Amino acid sequence: MAKKTVTVEQIGSPLRRPGEQRATLIGLGLNKMNRRRTLEDTPAVRGMIKKVAHLVRVVDEA
Repeated sequence: MAKKTVTVEQIGSPLRRPGEQRATLIGLGLNKMNRRRTLEDTPAVRGMIKKVAHLVRVVDEA
């Protein structure tokens, strides 16, 4: 069975944000605008997305 994935795109700038949020974006593999990453859908990744929900958007859930 294939593992579930989630594709996220960065839509907000990390400038003038707390360092913790910037580090979370880097942890997701996003540190530049409009960059997309397909990640394994795990509780840890979901928590990171929730933490920076105002800076990212979920593009696809497969």
